Amino acid sequence: MPEAIPVIDLRDSEHGPKARARFLNRLRAAVHDIGFFQLTGHGVTGAGELLNLTRRLFSLPESEHAALDVLNSPHFRGYSAMGRERTRGIPDQRRQLDIGPERPARSPGPGEPAYQWLVGPNQWPAALPELRPAVLAWMDRLTSLSHRMLRLILESLETPEGFLDDVVTPEPQIHFKLLHYPGPDATAGSVPKGDGAGTHKDYGLLTLLVQDDKGGLQVAVEDGHYVDVPVLPDAFVVNLGELLEVATRGYLKATVHRVVRPAPGVDRYSMPFFYSPRLEASVRPLPSRYVSAAGGVTADPDNPLFACYGDNVMKGLTRGFPELIARHHPTW
Repeated sequence: MPEAIPVIDLRDSEHGPKARARFLNRLRAAVHDIGFFQLTGHGVTGAGELLNLTRRLFSLPESEHAALDVLNSPHFRGYSAMGRERTRGIPDQRRQLDIGPERPARSPGPGEPAYQWLVGPNQWPAALPELRPAVLAWMDRLTSLSHRMLRLILESLETPEGFLDDVVTPEPQIHFKLLHYPGPDATAGSVPKGDGAGTHKDYGLLTLLVQDDKGGLQVAVEDGHYVDVPVLPDAFVVNLGELLEVATRGYLKATVHRVVRPAPGVDRYSMPFFYSPRLEASVRPLPSRYVSAAGGVTADPDNPLFACYGDNVMKGLTRGFPELIARHHPTW
């Protein structure tokens, strides 16, 4: 399958009207046909330095990680050991640090939706003080890039590029993960079942991923058939979330993907950034001829799609962190 994962150079959108039209046609084909592409020419630097900080984070003593345990955060922020997060009920074979917008702790008041629990502070490693400013600066840069890409995708669908501005301004809901996928211990006997990250879709609008040189990300191009996402230096792997599927009545699909575990003795690191509407915001169908002719979102009783981002993300978190739910939110 030639170029199963298209490569899109953002600089092509800046070379005059004809080049921009070709760029938009190529972008529309990528987001419609597969929902994944590799983005080059974006001008964002610093990924290598942040990956090095990620490696240092996961090499800290376990006592440092324990101090950041996500189970201590009702806001779903912090460190998860191997198997803490689950996908489709199966423990993911990875370690991670979940980070969001830095906000004071709060809890929902009477009548407020449960997703307001996602507003709160992060947990940062005391032994790696340089991580916090580096991550917050990175999230700012990727927020700007994501907003630009969202507007270009809308333009490619012949929709006013600012049509979704009101659901992401003044501040979109962003989520950032630092991930470590350790290969299984070849001397440990039985290996835990499960992928590094099981088959899933993302909940928001766009995901921008930096992966190291080990590979392992796979995309379902059709039912049961996965292709590897090649490692392309300095590129972001971009994929669509479920809120764009809702906003396009299924013309765009949130594509199923997974991460296979590395080989024994191999460590994989990656950094996904999730760009989504404000928690309380709901998307509405785009005024586009492509959307008008679309047949509707994927019908899956095990994974209903909600137009309100807060509702859509909570369905995943309640399934993904059962121990945290039991400790902090037992009435959900």
